[in-house]
Amino acid sequence: MGMVLLVAAAFGLIMLAMAVGVIFANRPLRGSCGGPAVLDPDGNPMTCPDCTCDAAVDVE
Repeated sequence: MGMVLLVAAAFGLIMLAMAVGVIFANRPLRGSCGGPAVLDPDGNPMTCPDCTCDAAVDVE
């Protein structure tokens, strides 16, 4: 039983670390090309061929 609690605590800490990373990244949540209401900067709906999601990501 102790091992189950240890593993559950480890998973909880990992999920907490990922959540903190998302919060400090300070990027707004957005849908994928297949998700609901993906809009371009002008507010028009986008389709997958129009999507520039990969181009908008900064690679450091």
